[in-house]
Amino acid sequence: MWLKFNYLWRVIATGFCFSIFGLGGVFFTLVVFPLQRLIYRDNEVRKVKARRLVHYSFKFFVKTISAVGVFSFNLQDQEKFKNLNGQLVLANHPSLIDVVVLISMIPRADCVVKAHLFKNPFMRGVITNTGYISNQDPDGLLEDCKKSLERGNNLIVFPEGTRSVPGQKLAFKRGAANIALRCNTPVTLALISMNPSSLTKAEPWYKVAPIKANFEMKLVSNQANFVAGRSDKLAIMAREYTQNLESLYTQEMKINE
Repeated sequence: MWLKFNYLWRVIATGFCFSIFGLGGVFFTLVVFPLQRLIYRDNEVRKVKARRLVHYSFKFFVKTISAVGVFSFNLQDQEKFKNLNGQLVLANHPSLIDVVVLISMIPRADCVVKAHLFKNPFMRGVITNTGYISNQDPDGLLEDCKKSLERGNNLIVFPEGTRSVPGQKLAFKRGAANIALRCNTPVTLALISMNPSSLTKAEPWYKVAPIKANFEMKLVSNQANFVAGRSDKLAIMAREYTQNLESLYTQEMKINE
């Protein structure tokens, strides 16, 4: 009886939390960001303020999810995440809330987002006002990433490009390696696990796990730093590093099971 009640409660609580998330995005777009435009005339200053607001809002969202019992969280290395500066932050992508948790832990966070999210009515205003980077134009993407990193932002990228499918082998794309190589930036690796799996690509939000899932995130001990290479070697270097990343994350995930 208790298990059934707990399951039903987590379905309701999950819906409640995502309603808050969506309505919060609309409220920021219609009320908060227009006020920021009146107060801060400089476009870059507005982006910094908007990102800071999103950081604290996501921190509140994560605490709300935990408080209502949707998930439990084991977030390690919080001080290190907090003090990152000008880093390319790479992470595996098992669940829908990965980027939310990362941004909640990294004050100066920027991220590369899918182009279709610019059409999402709940997220469009947030993405536009924060200046998060669209992946639509590969050439413009690299330049935008370089400028963001040079400003001291921490750029969040998921090498998989989309959420993992439980039980399937990791398949990293070369975009993350190309950003690191061409921008010649230090790299920080974050490992995320959700046990049991929940909010995966293959599952709707209301299909919650049989028991409360635990979200865990930590830094991977052996960080990966790129050295700028010759332009004619970048494609080879990107391929090799992507393969190394896949192997590293596969090993770390097995250890973390």
